[in-house]
Amino acid sequence: MFRRTRSIKLMSVAGIRIGVDGTWFAMLFLLIFLLSGSFRDALHSSQYVAYLTTVVTVLLFFGSLIVHELGHAIAARHEGVQVQRIELFLFGGTTYMSRDAQTPGEEFRIAAAGPLGTLLFIAVCLGVDLALVGPHRLLHAVELDGTVPITPVLLALSWLLPMNILILLFNIVPAYPLDGGRIARAAIWKLTGDKLRGTRSAARMGEGFAILLGGFGLYSTLRNTGFVGIWLMLLAFMIWQSARMALSGTSVASQVQDVRVADVMDHEPIVIRGTSTVQQAYDEAFLRYGSEWLPVIDGDGRFIGIARRERAQELVLADQGSATVGSILEPDSGRLSIFEERPLTDLLALESLGRLGAVIATDDHNVLTGLVTVDQVRRALESVLAKPAAR
Repeated sequence: MFRRTRSIKLMSVAGIRIGVDGTWFAMLFLLIFLLSGSFRDALHSSQYVAYLTTVVTVLLFFGSLIVHELGHAIAARHEGVQVQRIELFLFGGTTYMSRDAQTPGEEFRIAAAGPLGTLLFIAVCLGVDLALVGPHRLLHAVELDGTVPITPVLLALSWLLPMNILILLFNIVPAYPLDGGRIARAAIWKLTGDKLRGTRSAARMGEGFAILLGGFGLYSTLRNTGFVGIWLMLLAFMIWQSARMALSGTSVASQVQDVRVADVMDHEPIVIRGTSTVQQAYDEAFLRYGSEWLPVIDGDGRFIGIARRERAQELVLADQGSATVGSILEPDSGRLSIFEERPLTDLLALESLGRLGAVIATDDHNVLTGLVTVDQVRRALESVLAKPAAR
């Protein structure tokens, strides 16, 4: 949901890196500290059993957040969006993707997949709970009113079930950057045909929700509820900050929305044919122009990927320069392109602009038509944004 700093890797799921930052550890230990006493009282067991139950429950809770983010990630992959990583932090989690949604439907499906993941986790908890206590005693088990014998498993489920229901309800609030806000943006975008209008509306709702949430947090703090009120105020600030950033972004984007990729790109970039030998490419392109990487095309001029000088040099030094350039393409590099008629603002969200310093432009038949560098984008933005001040 919010942008975070560099994280520590926990695991990989389906090739997606899952990491945590320092604030996640603070939340982990704080939750264990806050829950261990009440868990010990509910179980009427040894301190060891209560503490172990608390740790497992808290870890399962963070597992439910991973399930939520994996929902976004799987939906994004299905839409052809590359997923870079998932990160957990103080206020939940976020899924980093290579680009923003390009259609209202794509935005809706990616945004809605997170709450669906949470709903799936709730269904699993509910199913196990029902199997253990039956439908008539389910509410008593969740409330821990003493009428149902509490076991470690039942206690964990009785805490995880309502917590995930709260997470689900919170996330579907129509306030940017929450999932509900993104769904609202998709709906307004679909109705008006204007992505910027959808973003502005969702961001304004995000501002309003942040004010309400912050006010409730302040009220809770004054009522001596301690950590919860402070946490809500911090969360409200993060939502407000993200909403304000989105509004600022739409202000800039509205000034450059008529600029196309084709308007700023280099129409005659240096390219290599996939049928060329690595030796030819190394001598005639990489050494001549000093490029770290170059786009590669097939016989019909279609973009098929990029080749790196480092890899070409390895083969040349290993006396394997007779291999074709097509055999040394970087994995998945064929996705590092954008349609030349797309707005320049769509290009800004592409991963390759930051990773490679450029994006390949193609026509609707995937024929390479140009190359857009970071410097070209910067000059175009400076030129357009300077016009109002010049009047």
